[in-house]
Amino acid sequence: MKTPKSDKPMLKLTAKQRQDRKERKRQQKHARHVKRVQKEFAELDREKAAATAQAELQVRQVSEVGLISTLSIAVPGSILDNAQSPELRACLAGQIARAACIFQVDEVVVFDDCGSGNQVTEKVGTIDTAEGTTSARRCCVQLARILQYLECPQYLRKFFFPIHNDLKFCGLLAPLDSQHHLRQASEFEFREGIVTNKPTKNDKSSFVNVGLLNDVLVDTKLDVGVRVTVKMPAGVDLKSKKIRAIVVPPSQPRQDTGIYWGYTVRIANSLSQVFTKSPYKGGYDLTIGTSDTGTNVQELEPKSLKYKHALVVFGGVLGLEPALDNDAKLTVDKVDMLFDEYLNTVPRQGSRTVRTEEAILISLAALGEKLAPENQPRDFTSFEAIPQSQDTGIQQYAFNEKRKKPTVGPPAEATPAKEAPKATSDDELSRFD
Repeated sequence: MKTPKSDKPMLKLTAKQRQDRKERKRQQKHARHVKRVQKEFAELDREKAAATAQAELQVRQVSEVGLISTLSIAVPGSILDNAQSPELRACLAGQIARAACIFQVDEVVVFDDCGSGNQVTEKVGTIDTAEGTTSARRCCVQLARILQYLECPQYLRKFFFPIHNDLKFCGLLAPLDSQHHLRQASEFEFREGIVTNKPTKNDKSSFVNVGLLNDVLVDTKLDVGVRVTVKMPAGVDLKSKKIRAIVVPPSQPRQDTGIYWGYTVRIANSLSQVFTKSPYKGGYDLTIGTSDTGTNVQELEPKSLKYKHALVVFGGVLGLEPALDNDAKLTVDKVDMLFDEYLNTVPRQGSRTVRTEEAILISLAALGEKLAPENQPRDFTSFEAIPQSQDTGIQQYAFNEKRKKPTVGPPAEATPAKEAPKATSDDELSRFD
């Protein structure tokens, strides 16, 4: 069947109209070409600007004398064996991590206070630390792993911590919310990252995932999967694809800005290794032991404990005496002879015993006015560049409520119901306590 012809007659373009249309197409093609060239030049300008900014980045070299003073704590891994359930074991480790973060502890040492002849030493596990793969008793490994997990920024945890039974109940724990746990929009100059396997144009650089939309390029060839600290140019566009940064030591952020940059975790298989395997040159120049039989901490003069690298050691369920008895390398008769100061940080205690996680909080608070670091970190002032308290809690909850999509469709007929009493401000805040 033939299709009916259209009533509209076919318009035949004149020579001038054809010429005009050809000219318009030529101009459109030229405009697209100009736009593409301009985009390429803009990319080159951004690359040059990034390279210039990277060249201007300077790492302030600090001598050994100018390094800031550090504070370390040592806790026995056996305290986890005193917990009644896996959930309580995780919560106990979380309390220690929170205490270390609140008081800006630089190093947490998990030591084994049981001897080699103890039957529980058969349960041995391994964990990766700054010193490499370490083998220790099961409770020490679990405590160290949870401490490492909580200290790690959230955007890096999936790379460093695969699913593990030790971390099964870490979702119940309160986050550290440490100053170095940056968000994607945080404009701080330092960031933690992991080296990716993304190929580069040469063998002298690497890409690092620092929690932004795009990886940053560093001018150092690094092994894939290594955690690094990078310094980015000031005022850089966080959404840019051409960010260039440099790798710096993990101590550099606190040295330059005074920000707390988390703690490191170390495992010691005995009490003696707490002292002999110190990562600091010259070891600890101030060691403090805690016990209810020690000297009253209130008798010390303020700022009387001067130090460059201080260590505070806490005992387990039975104190520090079992750790001394089970260590064959220690030849002293009394445990107080191991320390420069042997203090009772909870005088006139009402309970017969003070739990280790409680003693950490109490002791660090009591020692705060007694300690006098030789090189005090500078006061951190760039709070606008890191997440604030209003980024979480009730204000974040209200922000999420506004983002909820409205229901699609006609509104349902209202049914008569009793009007609920309006909640007071105390009731509204009670959910976030």
